[in-house]
Amino acid sequence: MSVRAKKHLGQHFLKDENIAQKIANTLTLDGYRHVLEIGPGMGVLTKYLIEKPVDVVAMDLDSESITYLIEKYPNENLQILEADFLKRDISEIFGDQPCAITGNFPYNISSQIVFKAIENRAKVPEFTGMFQKEVAQRICAQEGNKTYGILSVWAQAFYDAEYLFTVKPGVFNPPPKVDSGVLRLTRKKDFKLPCDEKLLLKVLKTGFQQRRKTLRNSLKILKLSDKLKEDSIFGQRPEQLTVAQFISLTQKIENDAVSTHD
Repeated sequence: MSVRAKKHLGQHFLKDENIAQKIANTLTLDGYRHVLEIGPGMGVLTKYLIEKPVDVVAMDLDSESITYLIEKYPNENLQILEADFLKRDISEIFGDQPCAITGNFPYNISSQIVFKAIENRAKVPEFTGMFQKEVAQRICAQEGNKTYGILSVWAQAFYDAEYLFTVKPGVFNPPPKVDSGVLRLTRKKDFKLPCDEKLLLKVLKTGFQQRRKTLRNSLKILKLSDKLKEDSIFGQRPEQLTVAQFISLTQKIENDAVSTHD
């Protein structure tokens, strides 16, 4: 039996064992013993994850994949779940235990997977996996880079991001039209922000939606005081700011709102 790749699920099955092993080895296994694999497909990565001293939960939306995995990998340290990661509460799976997330992620929902992982950052010390190359590069991009954006700053506010290696289309069935990239996010020791997180996300979305404008122009809708807008940071465009500067900017906006209302 084999599983047919389904276009509507964004499935491209990895068939290269060496790359599967390399992705499994991106996990440092530091400080956790549970791993959640998203989109296991035919289990090419699963096979190498279950060799490690961890308990693995493989989660897939595709019932055909689930049936295949149950037959092929009857392992004690593997649990196979038919579920949608974007709709599933991680604490229902692992309780309060920390877990790493990994996988060959479906390209059509890969950014949403990252946002959901970050939302659960208190439980997710490590996140690795394969994305469309440009998405992986965007997550790991530094300020000044044209791919630097909301996802870069939001991920790097809480995690250290490393772009690890590139994977060519020919190792998949069916081959995607683009290269893939594998990354690792390692949660920072202190991942609590000294600013309002919702406001930071709002600043990022508002600023990067008009990335060619200076922040003085793009953040107009936040009703900032004239005094605050004199700050030199507002003369910059969003891609020029480091993650730390975005956090500092958010603090300034918070303080401005308080002083304006006093």
